[in-house]
Amino acid sequence: IDSGNLSPARFTLRGPLFLHECFCSFFIVGSGDSPLEDDEVWYSHPRYKDTPWCSPIKVKYGDVYCRAPQGGYYKTALGTRCDIRCRKGYELHGSSQLICQSNKRWSDKVICKQKRCPTLSMPANGGFKCVDGAYFNSRCEYYCSPGYTLKGERTVTCMDNKAWSGRPASCVDMEPPRIKCPSVKERIAEPNKLTVRVSWETPEGRDTADGILTDVILKGLPPGSNFPEGDHKIQYTVYDRAENKGTCKFRVKVRVRRCGKLNAPENGYMKCSSDGDNYGATCEFSCIGGYELQGSPARVCQSNLAWSGTEPTCAAMNVNVGVRTAAALLDQFYEKRRLLIVSTPTARNLLYRLQLGMLQQAQCGLDLRHITVVELVGVFPTLIGRIGTKIMPPALALQLRLLLRIPLYSFSMVLVDKHGMDKERYVSLVMPVALFNLVDTFPLRKEEMVLQAEMGQTCNT
Repeated sequence: IDSGNLSPARFTLRGPLFLHECFCSFFIVGSGDSPLEDDEVWYSHPRYKDTPWCSPIKVKYGDVYCRAPQGGYYKTALGTRCDIRCRKGYELHGSSQLICQSNKRWSDKVICKQKRCPTLSMPANGGFKCVDGAYFNSRCEYYCSPGYTLKGERTVTCMDNKAWSGRPASCVDMEPPRIKCPSVKERIAEPNKLTVRVSWETPEGRDTADGILTDVILKGLPPGSNFPEGDHKIQYTVYDRAENKGTCKFRVKVRVRRCGKLNAPENGYMKCSSDGDNYGATCEFSCIGGYELQGSPARVCQSNLAWSGTEPTCAAMNVNVGVRTAAALLDQFYEKRRLLIVSTPTARNLLYRLQLGMLQQAQCGLDLRHITVVELVGVFPTLIGRIGTKIMPPALALQLRLLLRIPLYSFSMVLVDKHGMDKERYVSLVMPVALFNLVDTFPLRKEEMVLQAEMGQTCNT
C-alpha cells in the first residue's frame, strides 16, 4: 500500500439486521489515482455543505418557502434563503426574506401580526359594539340613542386592506316632537254679550331626543281671549333642535243663546243692546210724536230664551184737558213731548197769526221733534186754551200762564223740554228752522235723531 495515496471509499455493510452505507477514509496502494468515479467526488463535496446549520423556521399565521444553496436537501443549511408570507388578515413585521448565516442564526426575526383597522369614531348621540375590537374580520354594529335614527350602514367589517367595509354611520334626529292640544271647547256667550272668555293651558312639546319643548308657536287667538260667536280653529306648532316639526289642533266653539228678534211697534222705535236678541239683551221702546207707549217700555231676553214683559204698542196720545191743575196737565207730556206754548191777548194779533201760519207749514218738523203746540188766546175770563182740537177750560189756561209766568197782554212763546224745563222764550216771530236747530241740540233729541235715521224718518223741509 502506497501510503501517499489515501482517498475516501464507500462500502456497504450487509447483515441480517441492516443494510448500511457509509463513507470511510482508507488508503489504497497504487499509482495515486482514486477508484471513485468523478461524479462521486462531486457528490461528496456538496454534502458537506448541506448539513443542517440553522434551526428550523416556524412562523405562526404565516408560511415559509426556503431554497437551499445549489439545490441541497436541507432547508436549514448555511446560506439557505427563506421567503416569509403571512396569511390573509395578517401582516409581516420584519424582513420578508431570511438567510441562514455562518453564526447559525437567521438574518432577522419575523412575526405575522393580525391586521388592525383604525379605531372607529363614536357617533354623536349613539355608539357601536364590536365582536373582536378593530382586528381583521371583526364586525362592529352601530346603534343610536332613543329619538335618533341611524343613517349609513349599520354593520361594518374590518377588511384585509385595514379599512372598514362601509362609511362611518351617524345618528340623526328624524323623529318629530309630540304635542297634545286641549280637547274641543264649547262655550255659551256671556249674558248681554256675543263673546265669552276662554282659557286653557298652553301645551308643551315633548321630544325623545330634546325632552320638553316650551317654545311653541300659536296660530289663532291666545288663551284668555274673548271669542265671538262661531267656530274657531287653534293650532300649536313646535320644532325640535333638528327642525323636526310637530303640530296639534283643536277648536273653540262659541254659541249665543237667542230669544228671537223683536220688531219695533208701529209708530214707534226700538233700541236694543248687544245683538238685539241674545241672552241678556235689553230692548227699549218709544213712540213717535203724538203717540203713547202701551205695554212694556223695555224687554229682556231671559235665560229660558223668552222675552220678559209684554209686547208694546204705540197708540195715539190722548190729552186729558179735564185735569184740575196746570201741573197735572204738564205731567201728561213728561218724557213724551216738548211743548211750544204760543200766547196772545187777542186772536187778531199779527205776530200770532204770522207765527201760527209758519208753524202749520212746518208741521212735519214739529212732529219729527215731538213738539206739541199749545195756544193760549185771550184774557181771562174769555181766555181760551187749545191743544190741537181739544179746548181747555179758561181756569186751566190761566193756571198755565201763571205757572210759566207768561205775559197776559203781549205776544210771547215759551219752549218747554220733555222734562218740563223752560228752555227758551220768544217775544217776537221765530223762524221754524231756528227753533228746530235749537231743539236739535237737546240731549234727548240726539238719541231721537239716531233712531229716526235708522227708521228712515225725515222731513223734506
